[in-house]
Amino acid sequence: MKSIIFLFLLIPNLICGQNFLHTSGKKIIDKNGDKIILRGIGLGGYMLQEGYMLKVPFSGQQYVFRNHVEELIGEEATKEFYTRWLSNHVQKADIDSLKKWGFNSVRLPMHYNLYTLPLEDEPVKGKNTWRETGFTLTDSLLSWCADNEIYLILDMHAAPGGQGHDLNISDRDPSKPSLWESEANQKKLIALWGELAKRYKDNPWIGGYDLINEPNWRFSETGHKHGIDEKNNAPIRKLMIEITEVIRQVDQNHIIFIEGNGWGNNYTGILPPWDKNMVVSFHKYWNYNRTKDIEAFLEIRDQYNVPVWLGESGENSNVWFRDAIKLMEENQIGWCWWPLKKLGSNNPLEIKMNSGYREIIEYWKGEREKPGGDKATEAFIQLAENTKIENNIVHYDVLDAMFRQVNTDSAIAFSDHLGEVNKILAVDYDLGPIGKAYYDEDYANYHVSTGGERQPWNKSRFYRNDGVDIFKTNSGQFFVGDFVKDEWLLYSIEKEKNQNYDLSLILRSPETKSVVDVYINNQLIKKINIEKSDNFQSYIIGSLELKEGLNKLKIYVNEGDLDFKEMKFKSSKQ
Repeated sequence: MKSIIFLFLLIPNLICGQNFLHTSGKKIIDKNGDKIILRGIGLGGYMLQEGYMLKVPFSGQQYVFRNHVEELIGEEATKEFYTRWLSNHVQKADIDSLKKWGFNSVRLPMHYNLYTLPLEDEPVKGKNTWRETGFTLTDSLLSWCADNEIYLILDMHAAPGGQGHDLNISDRDPSKPSLWESEANQKKLIALWGELAKRYKDNPWIGGYDLINEPNWRFSETGHKHGIDEKNNAPIRKLMIEITEVIRQVDQNHIIFIEGNGWGNNYTGILPPWDKNMVVSFHKYWNYNRTKDIEAFLEIRDQYNVPVWLGESGENSNVWFRDAIKLMEENQIGWCWWPLKKLGSNNPLEIKMNSGYREIIEYWKGEREKPGGDKATEAFIQLAENTKIENNIVHYDVLDAMFRQVNTDSAIAFSDHLGEVNKILAVDYDLGPIGKAYYDEDYANYHVSTGGERQPWNKSRFYRNDGVDIFKTNSGQFFVGDFVKDEWLLYSIEKEKNQNYDLSLILRSPETKSVVDVYINNQLIKKINIEKSDNFQSYIIGSLELKEGLNKLKIYVNEGDLDFKEMKFKSSKQ
């Protein structure tokens, strides 16, 4: 065995065909021989549902969710729901959109049970039954990626038995042996990677193989149960070497991506690398975005002359997204965001929650009577239909933070203000970084760095993913709330010629008296005193001149705590 590993170490990178993504020292090289920064997105919630993405009030493993669905609508309707979910959740239109937005790679979080049977379901003990469902879905996804010249990275997100105590991410049933407690589960995982390598060894649009997502396991008698301080990570190294050997028997082309213990970050006892075409992956959530916060991985890169990759990150505000991606780009590190879509607004795409599924959530919370089977079936089928990209909400503010804002501090208009209408919604303030397009006191979640509780930014998580707090009226209209002293919003308005308007603001201040300052092109034009009231009222600013070209209208809270719904413009003569 040692001789085989030694031979791997001697194999030069040139063994990789020129058409394949491969490593060269600290860099990842594309088919043209050029260094590439992977800018990717993970397809979380697709092959593997996590409960938080579905807003469930119980333990979040997929099998638990599926059992709850089946209890409501029966086995056959549940199968139909999952068939539609897998068919709709990721389609060619999704990958076409990723290309247009600027992504060049996709990470596919795979559930092993779509590719092979669980141990307990195998008809012959020790044999592996291959299920074509997973391979067929992967083939389709790969063809869409190839059409768009996007690399597909295969990620074993749910390994046989489950790879950690974080149950949701691997759909682990704690009543059964885990990956680390079962040699049979490990053999099944090794065999599955061998089958994947055999099928995809010749495809240049496979970016590589991410062997085990986020191991989180304590192998010693003491320490953190998720392995963040584990010193004895030999079982992880051993298993990943065995997987690599099986892959290399048939596939010497593709990159091997490895992940440490403690959700991918603890590499004690796992390094040095054992393959010349290998990338060290780390995951990053809810901490500060300073160079020293990734220093350990910069040191790994230098010490072992190997590329490092931010293989998973996200679930935060636009401020955090921009800062994290900017940090990666400045350090020449590729990144992969999480996830593309879910029920929630802090991702590029949002799956809409239909009213029937909302009622099911309320039933699961004990707040409503159990819905009838037909009604529940309709709700789940609609939920699956809502996963199609044409039914998703596109959050352009998230995409702007991930791409444009990484390269510029400028603020731009959220929409074509005053094109056909005579009002601007308060929530349609400019796209841009904090301090340039808006200012809010709470703007990101840093609880891992602070050691405190999770920190909200947009308190209701509606509409946009900045620090600005956005709420809904009973009639469903969005408004900016918790708009407090020293916070402000900017609105860029482009005009083809000079034009005068009568301007009014729709505001309320439920808790106290407030004062708002209105600026146009950095000039204070009006100070508004707002009396305490539970009702929105119109406050007249008076005549406002918008000049030819770009105008910047700024709403600044001088005192108080108010809600801001919209601005109304009425053309007036000079």
